[in-house]
Amino acid sequence: MADYDISTVAAVWYRAGIDAYPYLPGWQNMTPELALEVFCQHIAPHCDVYVIEHQGTIAGYLALKGSYVDRLYIDPGSQALGLGTALIEHARRLQPEGLELHTHQQNVTACAFYERLGFVAVRYGVSPPPESAPDVEYHWRP
Repeated sequence: MADYDISTVAAVWYRAGIDAYPYLPGWQNMTPELALEVFCQHIAPHCDVYVIEHQGTIAGYLALKGSYVDRLYIDPGSQALGLGTALIEHARRLQPEGLELHTHQQNVTACAFYERLGFVAVRYGVSPPPESAPDVEYHWRP
């Protein structure tokens, strides 16, 4: 995993979120500047952040809080290249006893991705505000 420039990683998060969440008004109203601010204040200080490069540029990132996958985003132009799988494999090496995460039920691409990698849905609920959208909790156990 490569070192990272926080503004580049926040930009990946912004582009991937805009692409993945057409059903979340908060995301559709997000700006690149706000994404950078949120990333700097709420993600980077509280997570271990790992980035992955493709063709010499940061193409995705994983934010871990212990065994919890807090975030996993791949730039839309770099998806379906195995980068997300590589980040999950990295997380598995770091947390060999298991991983947990949440994603939105409407994010069928993410749900299929995690299920393909052996994650199992263990609970359905609603994400906290401001999203307040139906979500699903996944666990992976070796």
